[in-house]
Amino acid sequence: MASAAAKQAPKTAPKASAGATGAAGAGGGPPIMPLASPLMGKKKKPFLGMPAPLGYVPGLGRGATGFTTRSDIGPARDANDPVDDRHAPPGKRTVGDQMKKSQDDDDEDLNDTNYDEFNGYAGSLFSSGPYEKDDEEADAIYAALDKRMDERRKERRELREKEEIEKYRMERPKIQQQFSDLKRKLAEVSEEEWLSIPEVGDARNKRQRNPRYEKLTPVPDSFFSKHLQTGENHTSVDPLQGLGGLNTPYPGSMTPGLMTPGTGELDMRKIGQARNTLMDMRLSQVSDSVSGQTVVDPKGYLTDLNSMIPTYGGDISDIKKARLLLKSVRETNPHHPPAWIASARLEEVTGKLQVARNLIMKGTEMCPKSEDVWLEAARLQPGDTAKAVVAQAVRHMPQSVRIYIRAAELETDVRAKKRVLRKALENVSKSVRLWKTAVELEEPEDARIMLSRAVECCPTSVELWLALARLETYENARRVLNKARENIPTDRHIWITAAKLEEANGNTQMVDKIIDRAITSLRANGVEINREQWIQDAEECDKAGSVATCQAVIRAVIGIGIEEEDCKHTWMEDAESVSSIISVLHKESLEALLQRAVAHCPKAEVLWLMGAKSKWLAEDVPAARSILALAFQANPNSEEIWLAAVKLESENNEYERARRLLAKARSSAPTARVFMKSVKLEWVLGNIEAAQELCTEALKHYEDFPKLWMMRGQIEEQCENMDKAREAYNQGLKKCPHSVPLWLLLSRLEERVGQLTRARAILEKARLKNPQSPELWLESVRLEFRAGLKNIANTLMAKALQECPNSGILWAEAVFLEARPQRKTKSVDALKKCEHDPHVLLAVAKLFWSERKITKAREWFLRTVKIEPDLGDAWALFYKFEMQHGTEEQQEEVRKRCENAEPRHGELWCAESKHVLNWQKKTGEILAEVASKIKNTF
Repeated sequence: MASAAAKQAPKTAPKASAGATGAAGAGGGPPIMPLASPLMGKKKKPFLGMPAPLGYVPGLGRGATGFTTRSDIGPARDANDPVDDRHAPPGKRTVGDQMKKSQDDDDEDLNDTNYDEFNGYAGSLFSSGPYEKDDEEADAIYAALDKRMDERRKERRELREKEEIEKYRMERPKIQQQFSDLKRKLAEVSEEEWLSIPEVGDARNKRQRNPRYEKLTPVPDSFFSKHLQTGENHTSVDPLQGLGGLNTPYPGSMTPGLMTPGTGELDMRKIGQARNTLMDMRLSQVSDSVSGQTVVDPKGYLTDLNSMIPTYGGDISDIKKARLLLKSVRETNPHHPPAWIASARLEEVTGKLQVARNLIMKGTEMCPKSEDVWLEAARLQPGDTAKAVVAQAVRHMPQSVRIYIRAAELETDVRAKKRVLRKALENVSKSVRLWKTAVELEEPEDARIMLSRAVECCPTSVELWLALARLETYENARRVLNKARENIPTDRHIWITAAKLEEANGNTQMVDKIIDRAITSLRANGVEINREQWIQDAEECDKAGSVATCQAVIRAVIGIGIEEEDCKHTWMEDAESVSSIISVLHKESLEALLQRAVAHCPKAEVLWLMGAKSKWLAEDVPAARSILALAFQANPNSEEIWLAAVKLESENNEYERARRLLAKARSSAPTARVFMKSVKLEWVLGNIEAAQELCTEALKHYEDFPKLWMMRGQIEEQCENMDKAREAYNQGLKKCPHSVPLWLLLSRLEERVGQLTRARAILEKARLKNPQSPELWLESVRLEFRAGLKNIANTLMAKALQECPNSGILWAEAVFLEARPQRKTKSVDALKKCEHDPHVLLAVAKLFWSERKITKAREWFLRTVKIEPDLGDAWALFYKFEMQHGTEEQQEEVRKRCENAEPRHGELWCAESKHVLNWQKKTGEILAEVASKIKNTF
């Protein structure tokens, strides 16, 4: 091609010469010499011998461009050859496709199918022509017209489009719209209905449900020794070689060292020695030297280790989320004190104490007027730094009582505490709390002087007046109390204190006058006399030894607020709560009260029984018998009085008298309870045949009384007659199908003889007969758990909670069915459902007990026995807890409180108290018996 162009050069004068030059340069051949010219003899231009400028193309200035040869662009390519772009989309992957596409783009589509009568051709007929300025102006004018016309039609078009969309949506609604009515109905679904929706089963196959975990086998030391000798890397063990490895070491392999490459030996003994040496060095850092010997304090060492471990056991992701959230709160509102406090406590819980201190100090800068931030900063800082923080807080908030109290607590010297509190009283002289704290640190004489000043600054504080009266002499105390009544005429405690003062100094005749005057004065000042509050004050007076004041208060308020027609009802309530009045009345007052009560209400059986009980507790059995005789006259054939007389005789070992009374009661007042007590008396005395005969006779008259069937079956069980016991229970269930204890006894009998399937079937039948019975569900769960089927027990518990969502005994059992990490969450759910249920509170107390949180466990035990003092299981567990973690005084207090409460219910309690061998045991003895049988299995 280049030679052909050279031959044609004379024909195409300037253009060809330029082209030939470009071609020769491009082709890489020898340069073509210019032809001879008449200008050769002239002087050369100065630029001819110089190199061309960068980017210079010969002939480009006059429009002469060169041509490209095949050697410039490479060989020709077939239409089916792939293009250079390996990721080209379909339709552009070959040379032919791209050429066809470019040709289609260049050609105008003038086909009839592309023509419209109104719009013309779809494309532009003149797209291949040059685009000039007038074309641009025309396009702008047309665009402005189109925009103007579009604005005129915009409203109609949008309305039409909206109608079309609505019509389309009506014809073809979305799935979300199809279920909108059902989603609205979800708002009416209750929580119980939602929880009753059955769970979706596990649809995975057996291999997915039970994955086979990879088994790992420890590699012996000889294996490592072998590969250290060979110096090679292997991924499998040669079965033909022994585990001893090769015996020939590499040259130079005897270099001493533990893990030197190429070594022929792996000395595990040296590794153990090195580990022991490292441990010795660490132990020596926490040891002290005593008489030349190194002694380690293991308690201090373990405490040091525990201090290095973060106490937070939650998820790390939760910590990160909380940290991010709190950071956002601080940045959004930097003057919000709780954000800084929460951030510092989060870091403290996660073990980053220094970060917490830095955060809270930053918080004091942003919130200098917040008490809580300063107190939190003082808590987080160490001793001297905390004092500096509190001093800084006082400068910002000189009227804050809590900061002054914290400053006093940080001082270890009593004189320093006094100095801080006195400085605080100079700034805040009206604070009762500061005065009380300061007085507690003083000696009696100084405290009296300080209280004299305190009542001047705080004349409305009853506590300060009473404290000053206690420290004064008799005459001065009377003056102080009189002045206190003048300043605070509406407080009853000042009057009661005045009465106690007179009693303590022997002026008992003044006590009644002071109490009467108190009631008159309080009424004159518009104070309502609350009878219950005054009775509680009387009890406190009795505990303090002020018996005369106690009696005066009782006499003054016992008739207040009682209408004539409500006399009987009020006396009944007093009789039921008479245990609280017994401790504040002398025997004569109590007897007089009961005599007045039975005179007004002779038909009130409980008043007669309380009178008899008071005599019995005073060990005056003949007087108790006489009271019951009078009760018989007023209430002939009364079941309660008959049974009280029987109990009185049996408790005093008068068994023949009790038998005669029961025989007389069966003839004159034959009730089911009288027959039951008759059977029970013979049973506990060991007369089994007589008990069986009486039970048979009783069942002839009261076959629908379930306790008789229970006693019959239990007597047969005691005699080892399991078949007869089963028959008695079955007959009883035919007559009393809704008696849950009967079903439980039959189920336990079958379980005891080894018939687990039959016991399970009995409980299922019982649940069908008695739906929503928590006791039956609980027994079913425990049956499966005792059989070792924990999964089935968990399934049954879930069903039980669906059917009985507010059952405390089920939630209490569910807490301890969970694994230890999930018990706390389950207990929170239980408290949400059954906030005041004693069984749930008891379960929470046991949970804290199991976690060794002694203080919290004691608080929850106290809360449980306060809510339900009749639950014997709570008292037994509380007593067991105090036996393990409490002092003798705490154990004695629990025992006395239990004896005063006289509990009657509880699964563990009833199992012991109703046992035939324990029928004469007192409450304290039963408490010790139940506590001794409790094991900390939780």
